[in-house]
Amino acid sequence: MRLAGIDTNYKPRLVFASSIAVFGTPMPDRIPDTYIRTPLTSYGTQKAICELLLDDYSRRGFFDGVGVRLPTICIRPGKPNKAASGFFSNILREPLVWKIAILPVAADVRHWHASPRSAVGFLIHASTLDTAAMGHQRNLNMPGVSATVAEQIEALRRVAGDAAVNLIHHEADEDIEKIVSGWSQGCDAVRAKQLGFTAETSFDEIIRSYIEDELGGKVAS
Repeated sequence: MRLAGIDTNYKPRLVFASSIAVFGTPMPDRIPDTYIRTPLTSYGTQKAICELLLDDYSRRGFFDGVGVRLPTICIRPGKPNKAASGFFSNILREPLVWKIAILPVAADVRHWHASPRSAVGFLIHASTLDTAAMGHQRNLNMPGVSATVAEQIEALRRVAGDAAVNLIHHEADEDIEKIVSGWSQGCDAVRAKQLGFTAETSFDEIIRSYIEDELGGKVAS
């Protein structure tokens, strides 16, 4: 129907930046698309609430929504901050410019990551996606790279050498260790991949994308 030149069947697209924080322990090593939301933080709970509203408001026709559950974004540009997940970026970003980085957790901690470049790609793709195939389940686990801290560090070694790795100093922080122990280690992201979402497949790629986007294409000497 059209009213005074306005298409009343038009539904604005709303893209919601959600998070894998909507999941909490106990959970499988690879979270399937159908896994129940079990947030263990207020942040994750708020994201889960918004996801439910996104599904409901899309169903009711208020807008055409897509929820994008972002992995932890790494390597984040900028300076170290107090975010619990910040060390995942710090231990790569700082050594790439020959600065010391503090690692507060054990090297066997595993987590789910995507680059800032991929995050931008997720949001752009979600804004133009044909949502007909999504039905009423409008929130998607995004693809990414599952890696341990040790695997991150070895990727840094391959890209920037031993000198960069030697700038990482381990100083255990029990509070951060407790927080990250309840985080997702990875997602299947089958639906997202079928719908055309893509991300890096290795931490070497994530590090190189950061060097290209933030360091002018080369590691500082």
